[in-house]
Amino acid sequence: MEIEIRALKIEDYDGLKETMQKAYPAMSENIWSKKSIQKLIKIFPEGQICITVDEKIAAVCLSLIVQYELFGDDHTYREITGNYTFDTHSETGNVLYGIEIFVDPEYRELRLARRLYDARKELCEKLNLKSIIVGGRIPNYHLHSHELSPRQYISQVRKKEIYDPVLSFQLANNFLPLKVLKHYLPEDSHSEENAVLLQWNNIYYSKKPNTMQDSVIRLGLVQWQMRHFKDIDAFYEQVEFFVNAMADYKSDFIMFPEFFNTPLLAPFNHLTERESMFKLAEMTEEIRKKLSEFAIGYNINIIAGSMPIEENGELYNASYLLHRNGKMDEYRKVHITPNEKKLYGMKGGNEIKVINTDCGKVGLMICYDVEFPELPRILADQGMKILFVPFLTDTQNAYTRVRHCAAARAIENECYVAIAGCVGNLPGVNNMDIQYGQAAVFTPSDFAFPSNAIKGEATPNTETTLIVDVDLNLLKELHHYGAVRTLSDRRTDLYDVVSFRDIE
Repeated sequence: MEIEIRALKIEDYDGLKETMQKAYPAMSENIWSKKSIQKLIKIFPEGQICITVDEKIAAVCLSLIVQYELFGDDHTYREITGNYTFDTHSETGNVLYGIEIFVDPEYRELRLARRLYDARKELCEKLNLKSIIVGGRIPNYHLHSHELSPRQYISQVRKKEIYDPVLSFQLANNFLPLKVLKHYLPEDSHSEENAVLLQWNNIYYSKKPNTMQDSVIRLGLVQWQMRHFKDIDAFYEQVEFFVNAMADYKSDFIMFPEFFNTPLLAPFNHLTERESMFKLAEMTEEIRKKLSEFAIGYNINIIAGSMPIEENGELYNASYLLHRNGKMDEYRKVHITPNEKKLYGMKGGNEIKVINTDCGKVGLMICYDVEFPELPRILADQGMKILFVPFLTDTQNAYTRVRHCAAARAIENECYVAIAGCVGNLPGVNNMDIQYGQAAVFTPSDFAFPSNAIKGEATPNTETTLIVDVDLNLLKELHHYGAVRTLSDRRTDLYDVVSFRDIE
């Protein structure tokens, strides 16, 4: 007999399916799909582990990394897995969450589950995660529920007066029961929808810098004055001034507006608008690298407004999230305004995704995008808590569209929405003559938030900054206990909002 423990591969799916059906005969309709396993392997390959016996799949465990403060000790299986999408997985999270473990009954005497738990513990230590947490089933509870509450049942299992195949095993592996989770897994009839929240602590854990240990995130927004710069170094000097200031105030994020680098268009004013924008696009890579250096050097996540980029002869309006650990994420504006199409021939981007940061999951959109409610809804379904919207508007009525739509998106999606734009005049640059803007942070509208659903706003049309603290735990409380619950109360039996790229 040859036993091997290794990373799960998508080629193992047929064996996984067969083993899971044998392990859970009463739950055969809830076998993980191949698409789900494929996604888990893609987003977190180290966390998906299997054991083979003579090259046959005999045991499997599946895991995610989550930012546990976003969920707390009162959650359901559906919530922790992001409605089975696994969008709750965060590379910068602090807890290894076990979402599945099963063993082929034929091999249970080999104690394969213990090997999987040891592998999880080793992974937790290797990744410097705070703990392993699981919502453990209590499959024998239905045999005692007529006389024992879940708490009494757990107590007797701990005293070894009752044997439970799952809970007894977890206790033997040094997992500490924290509480009973009600309605954790509705299809688990043997546990009568109960689960035990269990935790194993990593004694070697070292608190990670810049990881969200509490739920309060500080946002710094720049209301950027349009002005001429003698050269690109003068532009960097102005950018660095704001980055330095926001870092001194311990901001987690700083956001610049859409097209905040367009003063650099001045030398190309003799060209057509499209030709000059191509010239500006030639500077984008250099600017992105410089701002990434600022993000690392000042220990702050930078949302680099937006800048034009050229690809295969086409122009796109792109924003960058430059993480303080050196990582970079790009977002291309999806909805292009008629003016951008007419003057610059801009093309729209095709990707909609949340971004994992050391402060949780955020979304990024550019100006006109926020006027389309479908995009933020898709991001909210993927776990977004803060939506950043750099914008550029010339008139007050244009700004009003962005402002009111951003405020609506915060209410609809139970999230915070931060907007920041350019202000002032810029003579000598085609199509950039006047700007109107006011930075603001909008909240849902419920008792835990400001009565006008505005967390903060800057003085309009003057160069300034806005610094605002937002509490992510308030969003969780709203989702469960709000006067209205716009995400969970949707009639998805009648309608839904999906990205075609997520459909097979």
